[in-house]
Parts: sequence; C-alpha cells; structure tokens
Amino acid sequence: MNIVFDFGAVLFAWQPRQLLRQTFPERVQTDEDAAALAHQVFGHSDWHDFDRGVLDMETVIDRIATRLALPLVGTRQLVCGIGERLMPMTDTVALLERLHRRRQQGEGVTGLYYLSNMPMPYARFLQEHHAFLACFDGGLFSGDVKLIKPDAAIYLALQQQYALVPEHTLFIDDLLSNVHAAQALGWQGVHFESAPQLGAALSILGL
Repeated sequence: MNIVFDFGAVLFAWQPRQLLRQTFPERVQTDEDAAALAHQVFGHSDWHDFDRGVLDMETVIDRIATRLALPLVGTRQLVCGIGERLMPMTDTVALLERLHRRRQQGEGVTGLYYLSNMPMPYARFLQEHHAFLACFDGGLFSGDVKLIKPDAAIYLALQQQYALVPEHTLFIDDLLSNVHAAQALGWQGVHFESAPQLGAALSILGL
C-alpha cells in the first residue's frame, strides 16, 4: 500500500484562528471574530493563489492588508512567520515513522508520499528544518506544481510522477472534500481527525 499524507493539521499543527488572535488582538477578541477573519484571510482566492504558487509572498501580504484594512506590519509578521509556527504533531509523526520502519522491512507499505497545499516559502522551510520528512519517498507541494487540492489534476500529477496504483494508494487529509476528491479517482481515503483515529484506521488495513 502506498500512503499519502497531507501536511497541515495532519503532520503539522495548523491553528489559523490562534495566529490571528495573537497577531491582531485589537481586531480579534472573540472566537467568532477569529473564525470570520480566518475565512477572510485563508479562504480567499488570494491565499489560494499563494498556495498555488502564482502569487508571491509580498503581493499576498499587500493584498490582505489592503482588502481587510489590517496593519501592514502585522500582516507581514503573520504571513512571514507561518512556516516556523507550523509545529510537528508528535503523535502523527510517530505513526509516520512507524510506517517508514514497516516499509524498510517490507511489511505492507510500498511507499510514503505527501500531497500538501503549501506555498513554496513554507514548503522550503519545513524541508530544511524537520528531519523526519526524510521518511517520505517523495511528494508534491501545491506551490511547486501550480495546482491545489481538491483539483483532480494535483492527485493525478502525484499518481503519474510516482506510478501509483489508485486502488493501492491511501490518502490521509483533515479536509473531507480533499479525501472525497482522491476517492473519486479510485484512491482509498481516511479523513484525519486524530492520531489515535488514524492509527485505528491503519490497523484495520493491517498497517
């Protein structure tokens, strides 16, 4: 079985509401404020284009600050600092490392890959600072291939690059829409909720 991991909120903690509350305390005072601003910042087409690698960091900073009337200095602090604030989720990393050992021993795991919507600056930072990513045999970041999940094209790009057989490929993501997109292509899928839940799902598959 080939196993494909998402990064954000699966292997790395992604807490946009907390980031916004810390960066803009005068603007974000309630959970409702945090949810609304998170949607306006990270759910907007500008951020999706940053994910896709067609907008650079400075442009997306300027657009966010202007569109939402946010302080430019604070917006730059937020966007530039995200890479170093994506902290590993230790329980899921432990599962990845266990799967890596099984692959080395030929015990049911054919390959380990990643498929992540990730702007290039953050992708490079994570690759340079987290040794456990060497567990992967390969993968794709959206910012490198100019495609984003849940577009079918990014799954097909990974599938073609690594000659993955869909029915023998398991995709793990915290967003159900991304899992459904993989399943529509014949992949197996697990909607990630927690490391224990993922571990149980892997055990059912003999992994």
